[in-house]
Amino acid sequence: MTDVAVTLETFIQDGEDSERMAFTEKGRFFTKGDMDVVTFTEYPEGRGPVDTMVTIKPGHVSIKRSGGVEMRQLFEPQAETENAYVHEYGKLYMTTWTDTLEYQAPDTGMNGELFIEYQLTINEDVTQKHQLKLTLEEETE
Repeated sequence: MTDVAVTLETFIQDGEDSERMAFTEKGRFFTKGDMDVVTFTEYPEGRGPVDTMVTIKPGHVSIKRSGGVEMRQLFEPQAETENAYVHEYGKLYMTTWTDTLEYQAPDTGMNGELFIEYQLTINEDVTQKHQLKLTLEEETE
């Protein structure tokens, strides 16, 4: 297991409106077989901590969040997946269509990077374009 600085950047386009968010937290990275795993805890404003686990396999990414919110979101290139997002106000049903999925594992002296472009439909009503960029930088003593 390797200590990493995890930077998560998201961009959401909803019609004419857009929103960009970014944060950096300490996390852990490890490889098991053909799977890379990143774990970290988010501290969203006004909510309890959210433990996040990102599992990366060839052609498949899973993001599982638990704590202040509950969610498991799957990404597979050119495929639609379904999931739910549960928070203190209730449950939202989501459908994800993954347009782009690119991953470069961290290597000696090089950061790792996961990039996903996808379309998210919430409760079969609102569709938004999303970009997610996850950067892993090895922590040095």
